[in-house]
Amino acid sequence: MTEPNPNAPSHSAEDAALGPPVAVPGRGLRQNMGEGAALLEELRTAIRRFVVLPSDEALTAAALWVAATHIQPALQHAPRLAVVGPVKRCGKSRLLDVLTETVHKPLITVNTSPAVVFRAIGKQPPTLLVDEANTIFGSAKAADKHEELRGLLNAGHQRNRPVLRIAGPEHTPTSFSTFAMAALAGIGDLPDTVMDRAVVIRMRRRAPGEKVQQFRSRRDIPDLHRLRDRLAAWLEPLLDEAAECIPQMPVTDRAADTWEPLVMVADMAGGTWPEQARTACKSMTAYEAEQDDDATFKVRLLADIQQIFARHGDPATLPTRDLLGALCQDAEAPWADYGTAGLTPRHLGLLLKDFGIASRTLRFDGGQRQAKGFARSQFADAWQRYCAPEPEPASNG
Repeated sequence: MTEPNPNAPSHSAEDAALGPPVAVPGRGLRQNMGEGAALLEELRTAIRRFVVLPSDEALTAAALWVAATHIQPALQHAPRLAVVGPVKRCGKSRLLDVLTETVHKPLITVNTSPAVVFRAIGKQPPTLLVDEANTIFGSAKAADKHEELRGLLNAGHQRNRPVLRIAGPEHTPTSFSTFAMAALAGIGDLPDTVMDRAVVIRMRRRAPGEKVQQFRSRRDIPDLHRLRDRLAAWLEPLLDEAAECIPQMPVTDRAADTWEPLVMVADMAGGTWPEQARTACKSMTAYEAEQDDDATFKVRLLADIQQIFARHGDPATLPTRDLLGALCQDAEAPWADYGTAGLTPRHLGLLLKDFGIASRTLRFDGGQRQAKGFARSQFADAWQRYCAPEPEPASNG
């Protein structure tokens, strides 16, 4: 049976649910829009036609990430795109199919070795696309086996982080570039160090009412390639402009490094894209920060201790016994149920260890009693770094 033409007009309810067809030149979508903004909108439409993403922000991020691959020579950081889902059949591989046909110079693999990857990157890096990444990193045994690949992916997030290997018959030390944008799809989270350098899209299975069009290579790839070529034609002349661009970011530190190329593309596109990009950046990075359960738990402990000192009038010291009692009395806090018998002095010490805070023997009751406890000054630096409200980033002006 002949496959229906995705660009043919249709008035069925199912076709309406699929949204507009993949945009091609001459369809009028770019009317009243700048070239870049219109192309990004077409890209969003193309992705949405074949896969259901978890949110509009995720769809925006995917489109901007694809576009950013076309300005890799101008970038300081090469963000990873982590396409993860809890189980099979969440659309991860289908999204990778669409990305493969729209990114710059795709190099897709299911399983590979670090030697192949860094030799494939070279001076004109491809866009790496790795499916079934859980088979590489999904178990402790597999992760240990592929530790070198994880290190390569981490190093390649930033420009000028080469690897040195012995190569050739003369066994000459040779520098290999690692810098390249990469998308990795798999079941479950990737290693923390990779996720920390990634724009994370958390896929989920389609609900009964969510419809997509089946992806057919012979029919759909030519349209996607035309869209890819038009993206390249728009962005490649802007490489010098992109290299000089330092966009105002709504986040800081590594999250800003990772999202900067996406926001940069949005700013060059204009229209509503700068606002959409920053909204996606803020909401998606905030969500991922909450997923780091261990770090969130420890910061919660710092904040609760800060409140306890405040309720006691900010004394110079507090006994460990009193601090634990106050923590476990809070019915809405997790401390009374921590472990098998609630938070203990040992648990407290382990949770605070990473902040450089440990109990010590102090004098209380005017020096009449000695007991284990904490000085308020021990927490000052950690409170300032982890509990103080973050300053509002400068707005995009």
